[in-house]
Amino acid sequence: MTDPMERIAAALERISPAPIAAPDFAMADAFVWHVSPDRLVPVPKVNRVEMELLLGINRARDTLLENTLQFARGLSANNALLWGARGMGKSSLVKAVHAAVLAEGLPLKIVELQREDLPTVSRLLSLLRESGERFVLFCDDLSFSHDDQHYKSLKAVLDGGIEGRPENVVFYATSNRRHLMPRDMIENERSSGINPSEAVEEKVSLSDRFGLWLGFHACDQDQYLAMIRGYCDAHGVEIDDATLRAEAIEWQATRGSRSGRVAWQYFSDLAGRRGIAV
Repeated sequence: MTDPMERIAAALERISPAPIAAPDFAMADAFVWHVSPDRLVPVPKVNRVEMELLLGINRARDTLLENTLQFARGLSANNALLWGARGMGKSSLVKAVHAAVLAEGLPLKIVELQREDLPTVSRLLSLLRESGERFVLFCDDLSFSHDDQHYKSLKAVLDGGIEGRPENVVFYATSNRRHLMPRDMIENERSSGINPSEAVEEKVSLSDRFGLWLGFHACDQDQYLAMIRGYCDAHGVEIDDATLRAEAIEWQATRGSRSGRVAWQYFSDLAGRRGIAV
């Protein structure tokens, strides 16, 4: 008769995902992590905006670029949380900085991880740890709801447990929230918990584990118009200042907001009307 422990071990082996082989990282500079089954898929061409077109975020740009250059050179660097207003270039900056580092001739890979796949991050880190490459692990639009336990998986990236975070991995995340969760959720924890301070501290302290906090704030009208003019100049779209101003302000009014994303949306419409592909 088969030993019960052997049967349990066999059952666990059947349900456990088989370890995956590392891809050929020379195939691309960017990869996306997928699960079921686990795999790293190369991205031949990254969708990004040139850094020169990201206006009004000079401090965040310079800080993140310097941190990333340090990391790519094999020096110490911090995990970074880019937080703040929607559509102001947080994820665009991460991708633009990666391109700028590559332009310096420094080898650096970027791996995108979806928030819902955070529970698998330990498997991904094990894979990256074994490589001789250096990686920016990137999670866009990161946030957590009241009953979301994914934040515990994120600690594996930021702290790394007893093994520590792989020295060849740095983690960049973007979020609309400074503390990665809604303010009313923090207040509810504080008012209803058995030990309110501990309930709040466990979750709020997660953002403290990022060495860099880079804030992004809503742009004013002059910055909004300057963004559009920059796009026009870069892509050869000719339009006089008065027409651009009138159309762009009307465009923002119909959307009820003003941001870099809205500026790009107006420019895409303008370029299309002028018969220019972007």
